[in-house]
Amino acid sequence: MAKVEIYTKFTCGYCFRAKALLNSKEVVFEETDITMGGAKRQEMIQRAGGSTTVPQIFINDQHIGGSDDLAALEAAGKLEELLAV
Repeated sequence: MAKVEIYTKFTCGYCFRAKALLNSKEVVFEETDITMGGAKRQEMIQRAGGSTTVPQIFINDQHIGGSDDLAALEAAGKLEELLAV
């Protein structure tokens, strides 16, 4: 199973949507809440090539992007392939 990581904030609707999609596929993911900022937020920004919005999603250490990017992969039929690795 693929390693899935998602950086989120507590009140983020896009984060909720991305997690709901992953949950619907029964994907186990590691969630890092950066609501309070700090070192993990800086880690996310560095890993995401400077992106500061949430969620930021990584599959097998590959930066996927945000909720819309995850949904686009699903719509194109490419998400299953990434998760199968």
